[in-house]
Amino acid sequence: MAVGKNIRTYFEGQWHEGDAPIMRAADHGSWLGSSVFDGARYFDGMAPDLLAHCARVNRSAEALMLTPTVTPEQMVDLVREGLQSYGPDQAVYIRPMYWGIHGDVTAIVPQKDSTGFAICLEEIPMAPETASVTLTTTRFRRPVLESAVVNAKAGCLYPNNARMLTEARSKGFSNALVADAMGNVAETATANIFLAKDGEVFTPMPNGTFLAGITRARHIKNLRADGFTVHEAVLSFDDFHAADEVFMSGNMNKVTPVTALDDTQYQVGPIARRARALYWDWAASER
Repeated sequence: MAVGKNIRTYFEGQWHEGDAPIMRAADHGSWLGSSVFDGARYFDGMAPDLLAHCARVNRSAEALMLTPTVTPEQMVDLVREGLQSYGPDQAVYIRPMYWGIHGDVTAIVPQKDSTGFAICLEEIPMAPETASVTLTTTRFRRPVLESAVVNAKAGCLYPNNARMLTEARSKGFSNALVADAMGNVAETATANIFLAKDGEVFTPMPNGTFLAGITRARHIKNLRADGFTVHEAVLSFDDFHAADEVFMSGNMNKVTPVTALDDTQYQVGPIARRARALYWDWAASER
């Protein structure tokens, strides 16, 4: 599934031009869903938190009972090599991934010693600074660890996200604000979520039902260093309706202001703008 253009694929020890085939029909990942990935970004000549994303894909693999075959540091070197074909004015989505190849005697459990690995570099523009989204609620919820591999960035989790997005779009909104199993806000269908109230920042407390993202953690650190009070807390939908401003946090676009939650309207606020400015300043300092 190519979202962007100008794709390069690392597979079986070398870089290939284009969207190279990497998985066979009988691979465990193909028919039983044992695939994990991560997403980093290259833009303005920067690849922020690249090592952290590469480390997380290895943790995700282990959560799906796959054995990582490439160290995070080796992955970073491979990505840097692949990025040499792109200029600093090109924005690239960096996607390292693993999948199971063989199963055990039941076919269900992936064999730990047969893990596929690839990296996909795909040119996808960053959203403009003026981009925003609208949110609604959804009947679909985030699962718990006892029923799904929510401690991994796993491909098998995304059909549930797709149901959330499809429902939101059918109601005329661009994304969904999603509850956990207890009915508290977890995240959106595609990204972590923040709200601001009376000058302070709040984000749902990690409770094992969603990935507390790398970009989310970076915003928390940046905002606290800038003097903001940031709370990780149990948050309700009422808290979001009462917020002064709301913004999403994700790897794809880093900061995306929210302008509506159902009938509640928001302005693009100063804290979302500040979070974006702080992120770009930090990324430039780490270049």
